[in-house]
Amino acid sequence: MTKHGVLFLLMLMISVPAIAQTAAPASTDKPDAPVPADSITKSPSEKQQYEPISGTRRIEWFFVRSVGPESLIAGAFTAGIGTARDKPEEYGPHWYGFGQRYGMRFTGVATSNAMEAGLGAIWGEDPRYFRANGKPFLERVKNVVVLTVVARRRDGRYSPAYARYMAITGSNFLSNTWRANSEADTSSALTRTALGFVGHLVDNTFQEFWPEVKKHTGPIGKNVPIGD
Repeated sequence: MTKHGVLFLLMLMISVPAIAQTAAPASTDKPDAPVPADSITKSPSEKQQYEPISGTRRIEWFFVRSVGPESLIAGAFTAGIGTARDKPEEYGPHWYGFGQRYGMRFTGVATSNAMEAGLGAIWGEDPRYFRANGKPFLERVKNVVVLTVVARRRDGRYSPAYARYMAITGSNFLSNTWRANSEADTSSALTRTALGFVGHLVDNTFQEFWPEVKKHTGPIGKNVPIGD
């Protein structure tokens, strides 16, 4: 199966559960507005009542994470590094090779995000990051680290992020079917999987602390969006 066929199937996988989720009765309040995390081990307090993510917001999350400015800039950065190092060698150290690396990174990210959003919709795993705004610095750092591997369920409690585990791991092994031969092996897939979790940690850090940084960077910082 080609990478285009895989992406088509993954889009179906995210769309069908999300549409079914959207069809469920909705609350009259804002049902999917992010709220600060009250605790990484307890359900939210009454003051910070959590509402599950809607199907529409789940699809929006997929697109922001896949083709939002932050993702596209990160793709250009990693493709640039790969081109400078000429890794993998099959693509070559030129603009065409840069485009191939950029496209390869994009297909991997989109596949992972589609799997996480689609699988998570089945058992109610919320892929969004929830800031610990107002908490002490070390608690916010803890929130960043822990929410890399756990996620909220429909009742607001935190549980292992099984959809994320399967998405990051599965997408990196699946992409072996269309990657250059030099990086289409088990060792490379395991390395990419580890880097995938590191990337999620970095993204959480950005979402947690960028609002404070933005306050001190003026117009430049205001132009950099943050995903849900």
